Amino acid sequence: MSNNDAVVDIDALAAKVTKQASLVRQLKKDGAAGDEIAVAVDDLKSLKEQFAKLSVSESDGFDKKLFDDLVLRKMFVLPSFEIHGGVKGLFDLGPPGCALKAAIVDLWRKHFVLTESMLEMDCTNLTPEPVLKTSGHVDRFTDLMVKDPETGECFRADKLLEDAIDNLLEDNTVTLSTEERDHHLRIQRQADAFSPQELDKLLKEDYKVKAPSGKEFSPSFPFNLMFKTTIGPEGTSVGFLRPETAQGLFVNFRRLLDYNAQRMPFAAAQIGLGFRNEISPRSGLLRVREFTMAEIEHFVNPDDKSHPNFASVSDKELVLFGRDDQLGSGKTKTVSVGDAVKSGLVNNETLGYFMARTQLFMEKIGMDATRLRFRQHLTTEMAHYACDCWDLEIKSSYGWVECVGHADRACYDLKVHSEATNTPMVATQKLDKPKEITIAKLKFDRKLLGKEFKADQRVVSGALEALAQNWDDFEKVATDLETNGTTVVDGFTITKDMVTWKKANKKVHEIKFTPSVIEPSFGIGRILYSLLEHCFYTRDDEEKRNVMKFNPRVAPYKCAVLPISSSDELNAVVNEIAADLMDYDLSTKVDTSGATIGRRYARSDEIGVPFAVTCDFDTLKDGSVTLRERDSMEQVRLPKDDITAIIGAIVHGKMTWEGVQAKYPKYGGDAVASKTVVETSSRGSFSRPAPSN
Repeated sequence: MSNNDAVVDIDALAAKVTKQASLVRQLKKDGAAGDEIAVAVDDLKSLKEQFAKLSVSESDGFDKKLFDDLVLRKMFVLPSFEIHGGVKGLFDLGPPGCALKAAIVDLWRKHFVLTESMLEMDCTNLTPEPVLKTSGHVDRFTDLMVKDPETGECFRADKLLEDAIDNLLEDNTVTLSTEERDHHLRIQRQADAFSPQELDKLLKEDYKVKAPSGKEFSPSFPFNLMFKTTIGPEGTSVGFLRPETAQGLFVNFRRLLDYNAQRMPFAAAQIGLGFRNEISPRSGLLRVREFTMAEIEHFVNPDDKSHPNFASVSDKELVLFGRDDQLGSGKTKTVSVGDAVKSGLVNNETLGYFMARTQLFMEKIGMDATRLRFRQHLTTEMAHYACDCWDLEIKSSYGWVECVGHADRACYDLKVHSEATNTPMVATQKLDKPKEITIAKLKFDRKLLGKEFKADQRVVSGALEALAQNWDDFEKVATDLETNGTTVVDGFTITKDMVTWKKANKKVHEIKFTPSVIEPSFGIGRILYSLLEHCFYTRDDEEKRNVMKFNPRVAPYKCAVLPISSSDELNAVVNEIAADLMDYDLSTKVDTSGATIGRRYARSDEIGVPFAVTCDFDTLKDGSVTLRERDSMEQVRLPKDDITAIIGAIVHGKMTWEGVQAKYPKYGGDAVASKTVVETSSRGSFSRPAPSN
């Protein structure tokens, strides 16, 4: 079999795995019989085993051990509370990691918030329970847990059952019949589908699972993945640390609309922390308990999801992995976003616009574009209210990882908050020409309404009046009342004698609607980690030194300033150059240590400093310095007074290194870090870059 044939087989098999996994999810969702689910799971397991055998490990020269050592040693990322043993799922960012994150967030704000004139907010992390109850988070983020009654230690119940069955099968390999093994495996496959009572019976009676203390586990209870707390000293007001930033924007929609002078569409944005009490945090920054998010909520008319700036990105090509390809060929397609929207692969212009803008942002911060793709959610993955969802996935040593979600959430979020609070969450669109619509004119029997609903009388009449503004909305109410004599509106039972109606035409100059929401949601921690991996490499030379090739726009430090010798005269020049760079907000690292210049270059390379200025004794004579570029290790000679303008122009994308080389003379040949010479003068011995031949 040729390599090309192998690739085709693997892609096709990957599609079969995806398709079968989707079938299993659907069967569980539909409440299919256990035996039917078991057969489907067996088929899925078989396909996964075939895929594992065919898959060939792709080696791109990435050394995970060296990478992890550099990230920890240079304090990009480190475990929180390390000297106390650390806590899973919590990490600190050291000086270069903190600076890298700040640069990514700053560029995100410029790329999206400022360029798009978005309305940025900073909402509280602490969220009252009713808000998250309304959004569905209180009921959504739960797993069944059991507790050791003696120690209080908690465990995920379904995982305990799975582990118990694994141990049983391993300890009884010979004695168990095929039928018995299949029975246990069938139970194991359905571990996450059992009710609390079923799990308790299986753990205590069937598999005799004991707590570490030797006692029986407590009964199963739901564990919410949100961090719960109380607000105020009384302890009666329940709150949570927010699992996402979006809810703060949704509940402030009316004020944001007013601030925007009632103009639609518009976008709101927020950068902040989210919290999730992960049961099994793993994979470093990819699954943590506290994380930074950057989210956009673009509010748009559900009947018009065009975007005024779509033409500016319509030719941008994206790597798309649509649901049909996931279930069919298993191959991605490279398509312009304009064609993707036109064909219906991407649901609408606004969704496609933000996907293209996200791709451009990733390229701008220096992500490897060949390791980016957009994967469409399968039908079985999407929420019932969603119109279309695409995840930007980034390939790293952990495989393809979702880092940015793009969801057309329809009108769901504003509607549920509106219904829960009886607060209108609507926008108004003025029409170029008035149009006639069919409405229902209502007449209420106020005496009957008051007798039946008392204080809720106005709520009931208001709900009916809202439906009556459009006959299409009111028609079901009218039909129910005519046919059955009763109907239910917002939980209230209305009888035919309470209200009469008649059809009428009305000329309107504006329409009211509940906006749809297009939501791009960025996981900053995942993006940061992926960028670290994409930028790491080892030089192919004798030294085998490690380098972080950060784009100057996001590099933690834009420039290193180094004296060739630690003399007072040279240190004064170094400090002058560094101060001038920092006056222009160009973060600078000064290294006046006694290490060789080659060693100091290597230290700068490890934290991704793109440029290094070296001051030598010629600097004291003519004011010139050398400027070294990190990746090529080439140098030019230029006046020190030009440094700030040159570095600033490169950082802001106004100039390239090739432009610098065309303007100034090359210095030092290839200027490899290890190519230095030692010179001796009346001031002492010092090392300096080797001069050109």
